Amino acid sequence: MNTAENIIHYGTREIKYKLVFAERKTLGIKVFPDLSVKVTAPLESKIPDIEEKLKLKSKWILKQQDQFESYRPVTTERKYLNGETHLYLGRQYLLQVEKAESPSVKLYRGKMIVYTKDSNPKAVELIMKNWYRQKANLIFDQVLTEKLNLFAQYNITKPVIVIKWMEKRWGSCTRSGKITINTELVKAPKACIEYVMVHELCHLIIRNHTKDFYDLQATIFPDWQKWKRKLEKTLA
Repeated sequence: MNTAENIIHYGTREIKYKLVFAERKTLGIKVFPDLSVKVTAPLESKIPDIEEKLKLKSKWILKQQDQFESYRPVTTERKYLNGETHLYLGRQYLLQVEKAESPSVKLYRGKMIVYTKDSNPKAVELIMKNWYRQKANLIFDQVLTEKLNLFAQYNITKPVIVIKWMEKRWGSCTRSGKITINTELVKAPKACIEYVMVHELCHLIIRNHTKDFYDLQATIFPDWQKWKRKLEKTLA
């Protein structure tokens, strides 16, 4: 199997893709969540013929990339200093660091109070991330249980949920049915968390972002576009 990196242009946009030659009869195109594109062509294919077919599919490729791009987190860097604002379930809290022997986090009258022996920003960040992770474990499992009921007719077994910090994705779903959710999502309104959870549960039924996938998502969660926009705005 031979591979090569190639580029085509569609209007002002550039599409980079990895070209693979293999024993097959038709051209295959895959767009991945990291926005990479893989094109698999029959062994005897000519580059001009491949590019011609790709140009016909360019609009579709860019649409897939845009959909994946809009599903990627964009969060503002935090310094973990007094007076900084931090989010939890869509609400803003003013960070207040207090001296204490045991590390903990408390929400009180619009403040996120972090108790710590070490007020160094790195120490504060670690305490807050541990707290966010604990909250995410509880809330995400609750949302999963609630939303799984909407899929009763599909006989889905409750999937394994992995919660971790991710730079490029809100969630993902493997072919084996394991769902990974970004811990950062716990900062968004609950309905945004529900949207991401439903999105990933839909992937247990339909793997790719086809029309059937979005039809299913709209049936299960009719307001998904509203909460997708809210998610993008809240954690921008």
